[in-house]
Amino acid sequence: MPAIALSPQHLETEMLPPMDRDEESGYASASSSESSVPDVFFTKPHLTFLNRQLQHLEPQDILQWCITSLPSLYQTTAFGLTGLVILDMLSKMNIPRPQQVDLIFLDTLHHFSETLALVDRIRDRYPLVNIHVYKPAGLDNPEQFAQRYGEKLWETNDQLYDWAAKVEPAQRAYRELQVNAVLTGRRRSQGGKRGDLDVIEIDEAGLIKVNPLANWTFQQVQDYLKAKDVPYNELLDRGYKSIGDWHSTQPIQAGEDERAGRWKGQQKTECGIHNPRSKYAQFLRQQELQKQEEALQKALQSGLKIEA
Repeated sequence: MPAIALSPQHLETEMLPPMDRDEESGYASASSSESSVPDVFFTKPHLTFLNRQLQHLEPQDILQWCITSLPSLYQTTAFGLTGLVILDMLSKMNIPRPQQVDLIFLDTLHHFSETLALVDRIRDRYPLVNIHVYKPAGLDNPEQFAQRYGEKLWETNDQLYDWAAKVEPAQRAYRELQVNAVLTGRRRSQGGKRGDLDVIEIDEAGLIKVNPLANWTFQQVQDYLKAKDVPYNELLDRGYKSIGDWHSTQPIQAGEDERAGRWKGQQKTECGIHNPRSKYAQFLRQQELQKQEEALQKALQSGLKIEA
């Protein structure tokens, strides 16, 4: 299958990139050399059309479309309820091995112990599923994380925390696994910025994000898990509905949005993975410029002292 290359530029034009054609037939085929096969991309009208059609389908039908249409497809999950439903649905589909969907789990080193215990239970329940675990670069435990970044980085610099614990590991996973598309567990009923969620989205880097259960409610998700006896996080029985890192997740009250327990009392509603990547690129650039400025000031001060 050809690799998908989706970017804002691809959404603005319908021009196909130049390619070498077979001299006899004049067409490229699956047996043609990689350089002769054009990239697959969505135009804006095509993306709009797909969202209009897919939103009326059941999640299993959306998943089937993804498997047959999107190469290098993975599921990103922290093993929340919706992600577990997607995982179970995939396990019950007749998918040939090369097309089976592997999981990407971002171990921030700050998950609840109940979440990590659930990962082990999932491995036992779904032994054929490959789970790729990505941690903050070069780190294996919370102590190492604190040693590198200081205590409670999520309080002192939440943008840097999001980058180090989630965004950078996610981008590293996408790069190393050559991911073109991911399945996510986001739903409109979760509230916040997710209220107008499309089934298919494309981020600034061209990554396709598919939300198969975008139309489902929390009750539908919960009913499915109970009916299929799917393992779930024990914290859900203690008032939690959306579970992230232990330091930024609380139980919710009756009538609150599902994600009201995430970053309670803050304006923040997303961890960074589903926000524009350019925000974090700019943040890193600012950090680098600040370091360069500090180094320059030190060098100047050192030079002045020597002359004096």
